[in-house]
Amino acid sequence: MSRAEEFQELRPLLFSVAYRILGSVSEAEDAVQETWLRFEAAPAEPTSAKAFLSATVARISIDVLRSARVRREKYVGPWLPEPLLADPYQNPEQAAELADSVSTAALVLLERLSPLERAVFVLREVFDFGFPEVASAVGRSEAACRQLAVRARRHMAAGRPRFAADRKEREELASQFFDALREGDVVGLRNLLAADVSMVGDGGGKAPQLAKVLVGARNVARLLASAFPRMALIGVTGEPHELNGQPGAIFRDRDGRVLHTLALDVLDGRIQTIHAVINPDKLGHMGPVADAWAIDREVRRARRPTG
Repeated sequence: MSRAEEFQELRPLLFSVAYRILGSVSEAEDAVQETWLRFEAAPAEPTSAKAFLSATVARISIDVLRSARVRREKYVGPWLPEPLLADPYQNPEQAAELADSVSTAALVLLERLSPLERAVFVLREVFDFGFPEVASAVGRSEAACRQLAVRARRHMAAGRPRFAADRKEREELASQFFDALREGDVVGLRNLLAADVSMVGDGGGKAPQLAKVLVGARNVARLLASAFPRMALIGVTGEPHELNGQPGAIFRDRDGRVLHTLALDVLDGRIQTIHAVINPDKLGHMGPVADAWAIDREVRRARRPTG
């Protein structure tokens, strides 16, 4: 195969590695493109295109993440990853690890790791690269990579349970949730939520967002049942769609522009966490983006009593 053909064959893997390290669709795509430029310009043919390209995209992603950390430390409100509509890389032998590692909850936990820990965890624990390959990719000794992997596994294991609900169960629960959301059914929503459910909103200071993380089934149900029927009155619609491997929906304004997304973490037959991304910078890869501030003003006007 030509270099271009080898690259295209491995592109899904490269994007999936970069996205898990960066938590950003746009930055992952840029990292993959830069990887191609370096591959194309390499004077000698690599012994293994997969090893060369994987190491290159990991190094680029580490560098991008280090610079992004400065921006994220100043981020307004909670940070959530850019919603991923579909993971382009599939491997039946690693299906569980791939699905779990791309969930919003997992990516939020990965954000707590250092760039090196994050890259080592992704390459070793998610994609099952050998330690010699991991060491080559991150520029550390195998012994150092083993230590990084141990620390990363410890942090990830302590952070959350696996959201291992049966796929059919998740889809049924999500369908009931969005039905109750459309109807403004407070009781119906509360019955689907865990008692300590949390709702996290990411507006990044560029869109209306929750003042803080909302906790508790009663609080979350009341907010959802109040807000979404009013949004429907001005033409906002929800399109069920899997996001980061979890059930969710994309909400659009009356002109079809993306307003925000909701993704649900399900465990033990209840919704444990609701992740809402409304930061317009994180929605552009899904199509034209709505003016969330204008929608918010219109909803508020619609709520005012007449006369």
